[in-house]
Amino acid sequence: MDTEDFTEEQKLYLQGFMSGSSLARAAQGLPDLSAALGARPAASALPGSVSGVVNGARGSEAKGSEAQPAFAAAGSPDALGLAAQDRVLAQGRKLTEQEAAKRARHPLDQWDDIVRHSAQARFPRGNDVLAFKYHGLFHTAPTQNSYMSRLRFPCGIVRSDQLRCVAHIAEHLAGGYAHVTTRANLQVREVRAEHGVQVLEMLHDFGILNRGAGADNIRNVTGSPTAGIDTRELIDTRALCREMNAYILNNREMYGLPRKFNIAFDGGGRVASLEDTNDVGFAAVQVLEGKATEPGVYFRLALGGITGHQDFARDTGFLFKPAECVQVAAAIVRVFIDEGDRTDRKKARLKYVLDRLGFEAFMDKVQAHAPFELRKLALDQCEPRPEVEREAHVGVHAQKQEGLFYLGVVLPVGRLEPEQMRLLAGLCERLGDRTIRLTAWQNLLISDVREADVEAVKGELEAMGLAWQASSVRANLIACTGNFGCKFALAATKTTALQIADYVEARLHLDAPLNVHVTGCPNSCAQHYIGDVGLMGVKVEVGDDMVDGYQIFVGGGFGKDAAIGRLVASDVVATDAPRVVENMLAAYLERREPGESFVQWARRHSDDELKGFFEAHQARRQAEALAV
Repeated sequence: MDTEDFTEEQKLYLQGFMSGSSLARAAQGLPDLSAALGARPAASALPGSVSGVVNGARGSEAKGSEAQPAFAAAGSPDALGLAAQDRVLAQGRKLTEQEAAKRARHPLDQWDDIVRHSAQARFPRGNDVLAFKYHGLFHTAPTQNSYMSRLRFPCGIVRSDQLRCVAHIAEHLAGGYAHVTTRANLQVREVRAEHGVQVLEMLHDFGILNRGAGADNIRNVTGSPTAGIDTRELIDTRALCREMNAYILNNREMYGLPRKFNIAFDGGGRVASLEDTNDVGFAAVQVLEGKATEPGVYFRLALGGITGHQDFARDTGFLFKPAECVQVAAAIVRVFIDEGDRTDRKKARLKYVLDRLGFEAFMDKVQAHAPFELRKLALDQCEPRPEVEREAHVGVHAQKQEGLFYLGVVLPVGRLEPEQMRLLAGLCERLGDRTIRLTAWQNLLISDVREADVEAVKGELEAMGLAWQASSVRANLIACTGNFGCKFALAATKTTALQIADYVEARLHLDAPLNVHVTGCPNSCAQHYIGDVGLMGVKVEVGDDMVDGYQIFVGGGFGKDAAIGRLVASDVVATDAPRVVENMLAAYLERREPGESFVQWARRHSDDELKGFFEAHQARRQAEALAV
């Protein structure tokens, strides 16, 4: 029988059967089923296969900074990172526990350990927890005694068959849902220990290669969500994202970082890619005739974005042709590998290398790694970026291709059910371009819809329980996982975010875009500092108990409005957060100037003035309630 005779569900079932059979045979020391049937050689026969042991110690058993690597030959892909560690030790300083473990055995060499753990239905312990993240498996204990698997979709583009794969994994091997992340990505949660390898093998079968999706690696490469279809864009960023992703996956040297790293490309379209919140941000610009370089579309380079540490990426003054971007990004990563802090993980991000060296000295080092002469051009020699539309990721919008439209679909804080994913896959195959596009706003786009089919797509989305239009507060609502599945989170962020939307919608009409970001801890996965209103989880003392609560910030922004939000309310109990946020917005609506946005209004007043407005508005409401 030809494989074309199988349905997608049957193919998925057979893949799961083969993966499960291979795990069972691995537990008995036998070759996997594919090797036994002659389909491919056994793992032990493959060139470059590893035994799972380095110098007599497994990765989880490597203790202390004196641990030695298996090899550190010059020219090996691990040499740059190992040399950086060598310098730390030569100075008499101590590597972090994580660096010592990576030195003893590179996490990418621990596939055999992952197979063994799955065969024994056992989760990793110690430093193996970090190592397994290099393969896309995150043990999320104690909040959930299971894996979360984070994926990789360059530029956030997911094929319909890949979406069906994720739906199958979510339904049969995980917790029955997937989350869209703030890096235009997907993750599935509640994967049992015995299913870890089966999930990874199924993802790989469908071309979802999630090596380096977590831990000290370059995360999902993001680009403009409307790339290639945007009426205003300067350049299509899809090819660059794919090229950057392929470079990362196929160059082991890119896995020698001291800490996580983010790269984004912005093509100048209507929907922002938030490149200024990334370690490396490439922003498309146009240079006209008569400037110091030849006319055309280039990318300006910004470095050091990390809003959880209250810093945006800053323009370096350098300008690159599109074909140069991946090479210069790789050069930047190599300098980071060489210069990043290996003794203190809290100071191991690129921002702190830039703070120590300065931008000029850092870029001198980048030049040493770059295969071409770097080009500088003053920012005022470039044309201004086309204007961002803050709600162009929601609703129906014309594409630059005549007669075609894209629809921005609102998801409830990024959650998708398996049946919704299957229906979306079918919808984009029949009436779209066989892909969906994920965005940093935790929603998705369906593109290449003919004008005659727009109403049909709307109807099918509504039948799925998904919306294609939303109020300003719900259209721009972002929340991290929260304490439902993250050990660092101090509050149930997704629950609070939905409660805020429900409470505000029932009481106010907002006639301008408003971003509300709800994050569970200072790591700021939901980037609370850049929201018009941002909430960060804390624990609040109530009597003898410590309960979920928030600090609330206002006035944040990104792009041309970039700013870090200001703290205006502390220790707000989570159950009060919807009322407090609604009160802030009501005060704004009452006191704003004509046409003034919330951010403009908030920035026009001092912290004390804002607090006074909020308190006065709440006091008046309470008095009115008593009078009734």
